[in-house]
Amino acid sequence: MTYENLDVKLVNELLGDGRASLRSLADDLDVSVTTVSNHLQTLEDEGAVNGYTPVVDYERLGYDVTAILQLKVDGTALPEITGTLRGHKQMVSVYEITGDYDVLAIGKFTDTDDMNTLIKELLADADINESSTSVVLNAAAENEQFELDLDGDA
Repeated sequence: MTYENLDVKLVNELLGDGRASLRSLADDLDVSVTTVSNHLQTLEDEGAVNGYTPVVDYERLGYDVTAILQLKVDGTALPEITGTLRGHKQMVSVYEITGDYDVLAIGKFTDTDDMNTLIKELLADADINESSTSVVLNAAAENEQFELDLDGDA
């Protein structure tokens, strides 16, 4: 087999099963275990693969409320506010964005009281000028990843 697109194929295999053994990956890709190991190590060293984590269903673990927070922030305080949000364990995503708001954060909460406590804490910060919170009614897709295109595919 040629090694053309091997890294992409390896990543796609891992997306299907992040716990796959080197042997099963080698068998699926029709290469040696050493080749898989070397390519995987390179992907990890370059930061293209940053870990192997489970996909957690937070709702089944008691986090029944997903909230989307949008914040308008004083420009110079943006790094501080995003850092504060990242410091809250239930914030699963924090983005600096364009548009009417400066920050978009997604959090998982046990209930609306839990959510409200965090929002009140955030709004006590004078650098946050405005906020908008939406509660997710239904997650049509969440934590989705996509397979990479092979060269020539689009």
